[in-house]
Amino acid sequence: MTTPDLPTADRETMQFENGMAIGTSQRWRNGQYCSILTPAGIVGCGIYDLQTAAEFGQAIAIAKGTPSCPLVTPQDLLDARIVGVTPQAAELGIEIGCTGREAVERMLQANE
Repeated sequence: MTTPDLPTADRETMQFENGMAIGTSQRWRNGQYCSILTPAGIVGCGIYDLQTAAEFGQAIAIAKGTPSCPLVTPQDLLDARIVGVTPQAAELGIEIGCTGREAVERMLQANE
């Protein structure tokens, strides 16, 4: 049961060409974020801080929505363009300008 005062958190298994990942979406009053978690790293929205993630050796690629077109669900990340990556994500072949789907596939390939 969902009440209007509580935030929501959704999780789903997502199938990709190179394997499976977990999509998550969290929403609260006036805010949201989403991500796709792979064994090698995360493709997420702009809420993630790349500098901190890089300090911890994490492969993170982010896409950024806009107030008029926010990234709300993991599916929103698939066609969104990557605007930032940690050095660890770059080592996996993820580049600024690729789609979120391409970034997830590269992370899944790294796990093979």
